[in-house]
Amino acid sequence: MTRPGNRRDQRRPAAVPAQRRRFKPHELFAERLLAVLSGERPVHWMLNHTVGHGYQQLVELAPHAPFQAHGPRPVVRTCRALPLSPGVVEASACIGAGDQVRAMAFRLERGSDLRWRCAAVELGGERQPA
Repeated sequence: MTRPGNRRDQRRPAAVPAQRRRFKPHELFAERLLAVLSGERPVHWMLNHTVGHGYQQLVELAPHAPFQAHGPRPVVRTCRALPLSPGVVEASACIGAGDQVRAMAFRLERGSDLRWRCAAVELGGERQPA
């Protein structure tokens, strides 16, 4: 493509931004919970994203930073969800940090304001090699 002969401006048209991937609610919450449980974010960061006993569970789990890694940063390897009824989802995620893998399960409930909130969190047992 050539530019018009009288054009002195070297700028090019802006590139069309790539489509951002839309995360499903359970994928987004897996990332949020990992940030809190790895010590990357404070537990009160989830205050408006929890309901019922979910926040208290995070308060009890977070000080131990169960997903804190001394090597590579932990990541969500997989995340799956099972809808139980309209507005209720139970999800599980595999969290990996280097060669260590742990499991996390959580329940999401959709409120009357149509926002998803975490209602419960459970972690798998001891760290296992991948």
